[in-house]
Amino acid sequence: MGIHKSFQKLPFREKLNRTLLFIAATAIIVYFLPREGKFRYHFQEGKPWKYGLLTASFDFPIYKSDAQIKNEQDSVLRNFQPYYKFDRETGKEELKKLAQDYKESLNHKLSQKEYNYLRKALSDMYESGLVSSNTMNDLHREDIATIRIIDQNISKTRAVSQIHTVRQAYELIIDEAPNDESRKHLRYSSINNYLNENLQYDTLTSQKVRNELLQSISASYGLVQAGERIVDRGEIINPQTYNILRSLEIADQKRAGTTRHQSATLIGQILITMILLGFIMLFMRLFRPEMYFKLRDIEVVLMMVTAMVMLAGFFSNFRVLSIYFVPFAIVPIVIRTFLDSRMAFFTHVMTIGICSFLAPFASEFIILQLAIGATSVFSLRDLTQRSQLVKTAGWVMVTYFITYVAYTLINEGSWDKINPMMFAYLAINAVLILFAYLLIFILEKALGFTSNVTLVELSNINAPLLRRLSEECPGTFQHSLQVSNLAAQAAMRIGANVQVVRTGALYHDIGKLTNPSFFTENQLDVNPHDKIPFDKSVCIIKQHVSDGLKLAQKEKLPSVITDFISTHHGMGKMKYFYNRWKNEHPGEEIDEAIFTYPGPNPFTKEQAILMMADSVEAASRSLKDYSEASISNLVNSILDSQVSEGMYSNTPLSFRDLELIREVFIERLKTMYHARISYPELKQK
Repeated sequence: MGIHKSFQKLPFREKLNRTLLFIAATAIIVYFLPREGKFRYHFQEGKPWKYGLLTASFDFPIYKSDAQIKNEQDSVLRNFQPYYKFDRETGKEELKKLAQDYKESLNHKLSQKEYNYLRKALSDMYESGLVSSNTMNDLHREDIATIRIIDQNISKTRAVSQIHTVRQAYELIIDEAPNDESRKHLRYSSINNYLNENLQYDTLTSQKVRNELLQSISASYGLVQAGERIVDRGEIINPQTYNILRSLEIADQKRAGTTRHQSATLIGQILITMILLGFIMLFMRLFRPEMYFKLRDIEVVLMMVTAMVMLAGFFSNFRVLSIYFVPFAIVPIVIRTFLDSRMAFFTHVMTIGICSFLAPFASEFIILQLAIGATSVFSLRDLTQRSQLVKTAGWVMVTYFITYVAYTLINEGSWDKINPMMFAYLAINAVLILFAYLLIFILEKALGFTSNVTLVELSNINAPLLRRLSEECPGTFQHSLQVSNLAAQAAMRIGANVQVVRTGALYHDIGKLTNPSFFTENQLDVNPHDKIPFDKSVCIIKQHVSDGLKLAQKEKLPSVITDFISTHHGMGKMKYFYNRWKNEHPGEEIDEAIFTYPGPNPFTKEQAILMMADSVEAASRSLKDYSEASISNLVNSILDSQVSEGMYSNTPLSFRDLELIREVFIERLKTMYHARISYPELKQK
């Protein structure tokens, strides 16, 4: 009934925002993709060798693993002694300063004997070496016991325990004074003014010696000669074989000169990433325009893709870990929760397409992830309870196990080739899916989404506002319940979001809490409108919309709910007061703005359904005859009037949707107001 968004044009600023998001996602993803050339064999420790007999075609060294090299480096660096420059001039200047001060003022505080002690102590401290507190902390943290001191181009070893910080030197001088009287005099003599660091870290020399120690470590520990057997089909790759294969991969890349082609690899990665992300954006533009026009929806989709690639890149860099630890099913679960199933599965397919470049066995990886993506979408139609996520994790694990066994049997043709460790990886993966619940909560708070879990929590009649409504406005509360049921049935019939409209209907009239007795459903025998001016009545009735928005803001209700409060009357007129005024003032000009609700008009299917249900349910209470004809006339009259006034021009409702909604309302009202059977009286004998 409104203009479809796919035919609208985005402003330049909106286009720029989407372009920047696209570029940022591409850059992050490409950063985590492997830059080195692809080795022609895929292998993993603990898995069987899938190819034929492999022999070395050339001589190559067996390289040590990163862990081995790290251990050897740590061992060598335990003997490393950092270098410090010894500055003799600092001590001389401070002693000279002390002598001058003693002649001028200190002789009144220190005796000659105390002065001699202080001069000797300072001289000893400077000879041992003084360093800053930060330097001493670094030495202790790195567990360095000795250092090398360069004094007049001669280096000598000194224990860290023999050098002091300025604070330590001060305390030692005080503590080692001859007696208590001397300690007291020294404290009042500001001896810290004569203590200064005279050891400075020699960065250049230290780094040079450190590098020489590290370079002395060999990167390899053996040699594989040309023609030597490495591994045969079906053999489980043990740590030794894995290290040889890894060394072959490194040597092969060096021989092939892949480092010279990194720029070409980078260009290829940028292009493939842009293509796959571009497909996601194009899918949203063509088939989900309502999502494409919400920058928040694009953000969550690109964020999920980027996060999964980052996780996959992290795990692929550590060969002891498996990429199958990464819970890829979180992508369709999160996107299904906030958006819809088709968007979720399509995004999942594009994500595993990118991540397949990080997987050791790309075909196996793609088959497994396609299966669990479909399982996640099918098993989690609406996330409203935590138990649903647990069930989904269970189905994902079962799907993983079955698909892995089937794929292995197809490729290997033997039950013996099934790797038990894979079941552990896949089980851990399924358990990690449960973190989707926490992620959904975080995204709700960060990006302003509202999940069905939150909507279900809000629709609990024990929620603070709903409990107040039931206690202070019982009539309005009953009206809201009836509208909620009516609107939910209509939403279900046309494929709208049932939970959104059900929860929105419960809160749409909470503004009546401010003046409950001014609304007929809460009145008994007295109508307060009879005692106040006409214009004040209009103002109070209209104000329940703004009052509702204030209460919603105070309770921090999500925007998807507050939109129902502001749109449930749209920019319609208060017909009761409007018609009364016209009848009482015939021929007079009327300011229609006084009798018009602030709006805006509904802009989603769910808001339009609520407006219809609210009007129909309220009007149905005034019917004197609940026959099918009277109910049909009432529904048709109200909906036709709202359509003619353009209330639904901004919504994506079709005329087919409108007809289905009419049918639902008529059916439900007939059921609500059907005649009850009369129970017979018991005759007394």
